[in-house]
Amino acid sequence: MTERTDAELIDAAESDAGAFGELYRRHVPTVHAWFGHRLQWAAADLTAETFAQAWLSRRRFRDEADGSALPWLFGIARNVARESARRNEVETRARRRLGLPIDLASEDGYAAVEERLSPATALADALETLPDHEREALELRVVDELPYEDVAARLGVRPAAARLRVSRALRRLSALPLKEDT
Repeated sequence: MTERTDAELIDAAESDAGAFGELYRRHVPTVHAWFGHRLQWAAADLTAETFAQAWLSRRRFRDEADGSALPWLFGIARNVARESARRNEVETRARRRLGLPIDLASEDGYAAVEERLSPATALADALETLPDHEREALELRVVDELPYEDVAARLGVRPAAARLRVSRALRRLSALPLKEDT
């Protein structure tokens, strides 16, 4: 029995998924090595994406290399690498705009993201913008859940003044712009 060409395997893959598996086994080391020389850190993922794209576009395959699919696979691999680089650039710009670390894979990167996106940190930053008398009234009422009479007693003011301070604090907080880093 003669070995089938890549073109024959792709054609047979319509009704025999094992044929595409044979094509995969035949060329995965070469495609992986190609990515390994260019993007070693992502070679396995990009190789898998290349073959996934090849499977999805198998009906568009045109045999232009005497039965070999390798030039076609390298064309798909180049497109996958280009798209990966574009996505990485977009994600890097977004991380910079948000003030997030560029290297999220490091332990410090994850800690910085958690700190940056922490609701407690955002609330503390927002509360720091309030005048002391309003912040104190708001904390007593909202955080400590005290009734206005107790807030007023602690602050040495009338209950109406305590209500006014809490109301002003909430209004100021709601008017704060969302924090954006450049």
